[in-house]
Amino acid sequence: MKILLVEDESGLVEALKAIFIKENYSVDAVMDGVSGLDNALTGIYDLIILDIMLPKKNGIEVLKELRTSKLETPVLMLTAKAELEDKIEGLDSGADDYLTKPFQTGELLARVRAMTRRKGEITEDDRSFGDLILKRKTRELYCGGASVKLGLKEFLLIETLMFNTNQIVTKERLTEKVWGFDTESEYNNVEVYISFVRKKINFVDSMVQIKVNRGIGYYLEMV
Repeated sequence: MKILLVEDESGLVEALKAIFIKENYSVDAVMDGVSGLDNALTGIYDLIILDIMLPKKNGIEVLKELRTSKLETPVLMLTAKAELEDKIEGLDSGADDYLTKPFQTGELLARVRAMTRRKGEITEDDRSFGDLILKRKTRELYCGGASVKLGLKEFLLIETLMFNTNQIVTKERLTEKVWGFDTESEYNNVEVYISFVRKKINFVDSMVQIKVNRGIGYYLEMV
């Protein structure tokens, strides 16, 4: 799952990025409202964590523009403002939930899990396709009695394919999901990591294959 964090406190940004990466979330962070709006409007994120007090454009303005643009991505407002009026304004502007600083890590992660469940992106910790099971907490692939550990990018790649089993996932979308927009990676890195994941699928003796539609993208298939 890919998270956009829009927060201008650099220390908090680094702490939250470390927390989310540890939990196997992919996260992009920006530190002003204009950049947050531009990134959010791409539609590649599964969840947006948005501070209210931001430079260039405040979080409420960003949120209103997102909802005016019909973007339905869940938004968690994260702010030091605790007054009831601010919470009401955030929720009335289209926020899905509200968390006041300072907060406990466990509560933040619980809110993230609840919001993604409501969206329907993640309904449980494990994902599956055919005879292949992806264990999200341990970042492992299972088939029968065999298992193999995945690197973070391998995990994000197969997770993205499992979330989109009814469609072809383009190279561009995989690049955005796994590496983000600020990457210098070339598209052939996708092919390299597809090769890595294929080898690990073969290692656990799964009947699942990653297929390629030339010029379009990749998809999963049972053979």
